[in-house]
Amino acid sequence: MDFQEGAFIYINKPYGMTSFGALAHVRYLISRKLHVKRVKTGHAGTLDPLATGVLILCTGKATKQIERLQLHDKEYTATLQLGATTPSFDREHEVDNTYPTAHITRELIDRVLPEFVGDIEQVPPLFSAVMVNGDRAYELARKGDDVALKAKTVHIDELEVTSFDAEKMLLGIRVVCGKGTYIRSLARDIGAALGSGAYLTELCRTRLGDVRIEDSYTLDSFREWLDGEMPDDRPLKPVKPVVPKIRPKQQ
Repeated sequence: MDFQEGAFIYINKPYGMTSFGALAHVRYLISRKLHVKRVKTGHAGTLDPLATGVLILCTGKATKQIERLQLHDKEYTATLQLGATTPSFDREHEVDNTYPTAHITRELIDRVLPEFVGDIEQVPPLFSAVMVNGDRAYELARKGDDVALKAKTVHIDELEVTSFDAEKMLLGIRVVCGKGTYIRSLARDIGAALGSGAYLTELCRTRLGDVRIEDSYTLDSFREWLDGEMPDDRPLKPVKPVVPKIRPKQQ
């Protein structure tokens, strides 16, 4: 594989690691393998540290495709804890408010979710990488600055319930969406629409374009593949030196 010329590497980012951390680890492995100081590497679409799933890494000339890859649709599975909120809309921060949930039923959820399909207005999380006058929003938030982020239009193609535990108030959803959609913000807004609160307890990107999680390496299995330790019959697809076909955004 000519990583210097350009290749696409599909990684299943682990929980608790930043996207840049995963990139840096893979870049180190490749650079060590090639006996060079540093291989040019980038990633298409950031995942939060507490999220897992498909992260496309691009090396060499393939980094020119990053912007194009980021434009296309993504699929996520997520679990929402209903009845509470956190400042970051996920488990990075402690619960700051609790809300009633006795009125929430599966029937109510089924009535509310269609409101979020199509073009919707969404305010990004304060704890996000959105730029505010040259600073990242999360940097301002951690300093205690009062920042008001503007809503932007995002597109959600599909939104469905995958599970609902009425006793624990845990809601599982599957989301297919376009660029710029924050699933954490979607969780917040679903909670509000249900007359309660919600935050993410789990998030996995299961697809980016035509690249699915089953096409992706773990960091360990990528190292094994790179070092020639992976058996040929292992059910993992090789790194592809081609741009994957990506479904166009539905209008």
